[in-house]
Amino acid sequence: MNLTRLFIFRPVATLLLTLAILLLGALGYRLLPVAPLPQVDFPTIMVSASLAGASPETMAATVATPLERSLGQIAGVTEMTSSSSQGSTSVILQFDLDRDINGAARDVQAAINASRSLLPSAMESLPTYRKANPSDAPIVMLALTSATRTPGELYDLAESKIEQAMGQVKGVGEVSLMGSALPAVRIDLQPLKLTQYGISLDTVRSAIANSTTNKPKGILQGSSQSWVVDSNGQLDKAAQYQDLIVTYKAGKAVRLHDVATVYDSVEDQYQAGFLNAMPSVMVGIKRQAGANMLDTIDAIKAQLPALEKDLPADTQLKVVVDRSPTVRASLYDTEETLLVAMLLVIGVVFVFLRNVQAVIIPALALPVSLIGTCAVMYLLGYSLDNLSLMALIIATGFVVDDAIVVLENITRHIEEGLSPLRAALRGAQEVSFTVLSMTMSLIAVFIPILLMGSIVGRLFREFAVTLTVSLLISMFVSLSLTPMLCARLLKPKPKVTQRPHPLYQFIENQLNALLAAYSRGLAWVMAHQKLTMFSLVLTVLLNLFLFSVVQKGFFPNQDTGLLMGALRADQNISFQAMKPKMLQFTKIIQSDPAVDSVMSSMGSGMFGSRNSANFFVRLKDFDKRDATATEVANRLSMKTSHIAGAQMFLMAAQDLHIGGRSANATYQYSLQADDLDLLRTWTPKVQAALAAIPQLNSVDSDSQTGGQEVVINIDRDRAKRFGVNVQMLDTMLNNAFSQRQVATLYHTLNQYHVVMSLQDSYTRDPAILQQLYVINDSGDRVPLAAFASFTGGNAPLSVAHQGQSATSTIAFNLNDGVSLEQAQALIKQAMAQLGLPSTIQAGFAGTAAAFAQLTATMPWLIIAALAAVYIVLGVLYESYIHPITILSTLPSAGVGALLLLLLTNTQLTVIALIGIILLIGIVKKNAIMMIDFAIHAERSKGMTPQQAITQACLMRFRPIMMTTLAAFFGALPLALGSGGDADLRSPLGLAIAGGLALSQLLTLFTTPVVYLWLDRLSRATQRQWLRLRHVESR
Repeated sequence: MNLTRLFIFRPVATLLLTLAILLLGALGYRLLPVAPLPQVDFPTIMVSASLAGASPETMAATVATPLERSLGQIAGVTEMTSSSSQGSTSVILQFDLDRDINGAARDVQAAINASRSLLPSAMESLPTYRKANPSDAPIVMLALTSATRTPGELYDLAESKIEQAMGQVKGVGEVSLMGSALPAVRIDLQPLKLTQYGISLDTVRSAIANSTTNKPKGILQGSSQSWVVDSNGQLDKAAQYQDLIVTYKAGKAVRLHDVATVYDSVEDQYQAGFLNAMPSVMVGIKRQAGANMLDTIDAIKAQLPALEKDLPADTQLKVVVDRSPTVRASLYDTEETLLVAMLLVIGVVFVFLRNVQAVIIPALALPVSLIGTCAVMYLLGYSLDNLSLMALIIATGFVVDDAIVVLENITRHIEEGLSPLRAALRGAQEVSFTVLSMTMSLIAVFIPILLMGSIVGRLFREFAVTLTVSLLISMFVSLSLTPMLCARLLKPKPKVTQRPHPLYQFIENQLNALLAAYSRGLAWVMAHQKLTMFSLVLTVLLNLFLFSVVQKGFFPNQDTGLLMGALRADQNISFQAMKPKMLQFTKIIQSDPAVDSVMSSMGSGMFGSRNSANFFVRLKDFDKRDATATEVANRLSMKTSHIAGAQMFLMAAQDLHIGGRSANATYQYSLQADDLDLLRTWTPKVQAALAAIPQLNSVDSDSQTGGQEVVINIDRDRAKRFGVNVQMLDTMLNNAFSQRQVATLYHTLNQYHVVMSLQDSYTRDPAILQQLYVINDSGDRVPLAAFASFTGGNAPLSVAHQGQSATSTIAFNLNDGVSLEQAQALIKQAMAQLGLPSTIQAGFAGTAAAFAQLTATMPWLIIAALAAVYIVLGVLYESYIHPITILSTLPSAGVGALLLLLLTNTQLTVIALIGIILLIGIVKKNAIMMIDFAIHAERSKGMTPQQAITQACLMRFRPIMMTTLAAFFGALPLALGSGGDADLRSPLGLAIAGGLALSQLLTLFTTPVVYLWLDRLSRATQRQWLRLRHVESR
């Protein structure tokens, strides 16, 4: 059945069906969400736990390990890492891409509940979880400042109002507060006065805990009335604790102000935050895995006006980081590139056809195919992002190809004297198989990508499906709308030849001259077929060589306008010394002309070890600065490199992040061992080996074992004689140094604590331990020095696990011009020379591990794409030979793509790889148009193979040039694009443009020769087969 005939004779139905596609596509476009990249986030959940005063090793042994045992049994966990620092532990769980995060969250909560009995009883609360990846960049950061309020008051407002409101926004996965802590009543004890009165630390703790309470007291029920019973049992302010009686000595009351300083402050005094050197509390908001970034940001910003009204008038809430403008600017650049590509493609068609009616017909395939694709994208849950828009840009050069082939063949029949209607019927039917072959073989290259289960496959599935849908719609349009319009818009050949327009004649002369030159070249090639085949073999070998030397990377760096990083100081630095150093770095960064604002925070807990500070640097808009985000990060690192005692690590925030580990650089190399001491011995050696590689910079390790500690060596025999046990000693030390929360104050909006520790002046020198004593069961004061000695040592500032084994991660960045492939080779060479013990497992992690996996599968992915195209072509042509002829066009395309990547110093990343795979489907269109015509000429006109292929080359020269140039100019705007994310898009355009340029030059000559050689081979094989059959029959 001739379907094109049906559409030609039913123009109303054809137009209405086309209009329906446009309307559905326009509706889908309006409804499509907007995002920087497809939603390919690994479902990630972070479990947090805290235990005040616990060392990193204690947290790892008593909190992290029990949690890991329970959490590790959850189905679908692909990676589990943990990090324990002073008083806090975080466990990061990463699940399969197919795992539902809400179901995973329920399993995580069940595992936390199951581990309750294994966790320390001193924990104030159970661990909590958040559905967010801690290594992701925040999508919004707010700063709360005030000229009159304390940081503790600001933190209280942020936690009770901002955090609650933001946490309820759809799509928000984590809301974290930085810069201070909740208000608290601080009790700073004075050891000398306690010794003078003979009062133990635990006596003070008990007195405070028993002096404030807010428990239910019941109801009085009378015969006709009832009364609620209440009391003033809870003390809320520091002034109310001043006169609290701790105990009696010699009949006289010893009050709290006699042995301590009591004041209103914050729970944790070792936290600080600044916005451009101004004290502030920062609110970092991260999206939930799978949530749309822009929808989430818009929902957050919609809550801000009401939130600002609810805050006190003397506070200011500022949006410091907002990712939406850079994302929208990037997408605007991509949409602008799409428009330019469409205009260029239409211009190419006009140059060849020089007829307004003829140009309109294939030009209509552009909006119908591209807009219609949006409807399917919406139904599949896709978004308008850089990759889907790149697919539409590339499609601009493809979707007109089918219409051009149909139009050109119909136009040729009209020029031969047929009426437009008869020409449309015959011309469309002749090339319908060609159109089907070109489209299906191009779609076939995406089959391996669609079957990939890794993050690369997920990332480009949206790209592949978007492009596939646009191609299918364009094939439908070329076999329905295009012949119908040709039958009605094209005019018959005029009987009287009119003088053409000078421009028309000039272009026609140039095209004829080009065709004549090609005819002469083709004749020379036909006379030197062996030399042509030799050149084809050389291109195959050249492909292998270029593939081996081109620099390879994973994913192009994005310019999101945000830098993230950390300041790492000497491991034994104090909070008092760290704070001014952080401000020093802040001022240097703020002075850079590309920087808009700087947010910094420091302290213990979930934000890092005590010698580190977090930095978030917002850059000015891309058109208002002189460098990319990566260049600014490198420049700032150089500016701050002269400061002694600390090092700054900065990197551009990326939308694509693999793995849940937080690191101070982009790439990671991990060590894992069951022997913690062995790991700590070798980690500095590995770090030094990587730092010695000149191609790497910002080499840093999360293993920090150089912190100072004081070890109390207990003489257990002497302690027993004094009536002291280890539990008494631990309790005393906990009361003295861990900022222990000894009471809870219940309020309407929040809960606060009474925090007890020694006065700050007594915590700055280990000699204070000599002045402490323990009260034994008999009430006697026993000096600590009476049964213990004190020695110095080194202690880790953090302890990391992967799975349930100890691990350390060395992070690194690459110098300009260095590829990730080159860096991995150098690191492997350095490790081989270093000679790691076999008990230490070493390997790349995160993005570096994903790249290693991609490098191993890259050749197989290309081979699979070739195999898929061969199978599809073999099925369509019912031939083993013709698909080989068609695929012979590919070596020159590969050389062109790789050569242009080398010349432009562009790495072969996954983006460029997709371009090369696309070339497999693109450049074989030339051969398909030649071979289809040649086969038809041989069968219908009785031509010899050489006559048929020669005529095919000459007759199909113009449509081949037109379709190739349309695809070339469709990719050119990507290759030459500008803007913040141009580096993300350009590798795709460069690969396609380079491959098309060289393949167009070579395949017009090599394809006919390959056709003839394979035809002779096929005929010889058939003769041999018939001869064998004849012998057997005798």
